[in-house]
Amino acid sequence: MNIRPLHDRVVVRRKEEETTTASGIVLPGSATEKPTQGEVLAVGTGRIQSNGDVQALAVSIGDTVLFGQYSGQTVKINGEELLIMKEDEIYGVIEA
Repeated sequence: MNIRPLHDRVVVRRKEEETTTASGIVLPGSATEKPTQGEVLAVGTGRIQSNGDVQALAVSIGDTVLFGQYSGQTVKINGEELLIMKEDEIYGVIEA
């Protein structure tokens, strides 16, 4: 991928949508919800503080993150839909 987010922005690829429920019921396309988890593909250099210092981001490439259903901006790069969001839109990092 050839995208470098600026400052405190992060590029995230959503996980695949669930097409069945936990009980095995198959959901039609209109009933599925957007996943709220994804993998971090690229990170910016960090947040610029009021004194001019740069604070590094707490997430890194390869992290699985949890975010709001309507967080970020959807962009299409090389035919793939990705999200670009600020780090403060990320709720947490999922550790396995």
